[in-house]
Formats: sequence, structure tokens, C-alpha cells
Amino acid sequence: MEIRIDEKLCKGCYICINFCPRKVFTISNELNDKGIYPSKPEKVELCTYCRICEFMCPDQAIVVIKK
Repeated sequence: MEIRIDEKLCKGCYICINFCPRKVFTISNELNDKGIYPSKPEKVELCTYCRICEFMCPDQAIVVIKK
């Protein structure tokens, strides 16, 4: 499983963090170009490929890839 977040698109709404049933995401410690701490996948091994994060992201910044 691979989860990609486009930090240029992420506006830091953290919907992915709030909706992920497996709590895969956390907040990055590094600011992006917009001065926002974007979400980042931290526990990818817990991901079940439900893709709720991908569907809920209002900025289409998340892509979940099943390998």
C-alpha cells in the first residue's frame, strides 16, 4: 500500500485525519510552501484501502495505491 499526499494541494483541513478509521494519518512537523503543516501518512501498514481519505479530501491531494 502506498499513500501519497501532494503537499502543494493540501490546505491542512485534516479531514483525512478525522475520517480515517485506522488512524493512518498525522500532522507533519514541516511547513509546506503555503505555511501549513500538511497531513502525512504515518502508519501505512494499518491502511485497509478503504480510500475514505481519498474520497473525502476536498483538494484531491491524496492518492491511495494498492500494490
